[in-house]
Amino acid sequence: MVEPLWALLWGLFLVLLSFALFRPTKGYFWGWQRSRRMTGRVLIEDALKHIYNLEYKKQTATVASLSGVLELTGRGASDLVARAEAMRLLESSDGELRLTTSGKDYAIRMLRVHRLWEQYLAEKTGVSESEWHSEAEYQEHDLSADDVDNLAQQMGYPVYDPHGDPIPTSSGELPPRHGQALSALAAGDRAVIVHLEDEPEAVYAQLVAEGLQLGMQVDITQVSPQRVTFWADGNEHLLAPILAANISVVPLPEGKDQESEEDSESLSSLGLGESGRVVRLSRGCRGLERRRLMDLGVLPGIIIEAEMRSPSGDPTAYRIRGGSIALREEQASHIRIVRQMEVE
Repeated sequence: MVEPLWALLWGLFLVLLSFALFRPTKGYFWGWQRSRRMTGRVLIEDALKHIYNLEYKKQTATVASLSGVLELTGRGASDLVARAEAMRLLESSDGELRLTTSGKDYAIRMLRVHRLWEQYLAEKTGVSESEWHSEAEYQEHDLSADDVDNLAQQMGYPVYDPHGDPIPTSSGELPPRHGQALSALAAGDRAVIVHLEDEPEAVYAQLVAEGLQLGMQVDITQVSPQRVTFWADGNEHLLAPILAANISVVPLPEGKDQESEEDSESLSSLGLGESGRVVRLSRGCRGLERRRLMDLGVLPGIIIEAEMRSPSGDPTAYRIRGGSIALREEQASHIRIVRQMEVE
């Protein structure tokens, strides 16, 4: 028979071992995963992409910025730059790193793979929005030129990725990026979101948590040095200006709405016994989840009634086309409806 004390100590040991191995971002397992990707080719490709992104934004790349992005020591970043210079992919002068013509072409090819893969994850899989970028980071180094061309054809040659970044063509042409920072607007302005910056990941995670999506109309109500306040898709958002600067928008002409759609709200706002007519699925509902809802009959014009709610409050059963479906609150929030008024 196992002594209780020994069982407790053994259990504690296993907990500590698991923590050491799988501690988020710092555990040995994650370090091993990162080291697998730290081959010479992968590092050079990531470096070229970093330098190109800064050049595209009219910013300067340095050994220090490279060290921070790739999580390398200063010595490691310097050695990487030396290898890339020997391959005639970049040049360094007065502390600044600049791509050569060959380096720029290489970087654009990598961007094409990355952004196509993000579009694929968004439209064809159930991968979470917060994981698109990291998944594409892993896959972009393993696809051949033929794989990339086939992927582009399968996706219908998209021009922009799900964040609004332009996808280079097979010949290296890059569609223009348009829009201005949300933080540059004034109270009373209206605009449409055309780009959400996906780096750094911590910033993008906050934008995802806010439920912001491309194509949403925003109505600015207040702008101050402390916050930018606006309404989007029926919800009020308060962002720090530094965070709002990561959202690009195209202003709408004064007095004009993006669309003349009726005022709508989410299906999750219905009380039991209340019903609404489906107007659309939100832009945040993509890929497999969107197709599943459509297969269940959630289509524009269909009437849905909140019929029953589980004891815990989630999910809720909805009556649709003579049958019942159960939806979690998160799923129901993607369905925009117009309430049906009761007729006495």
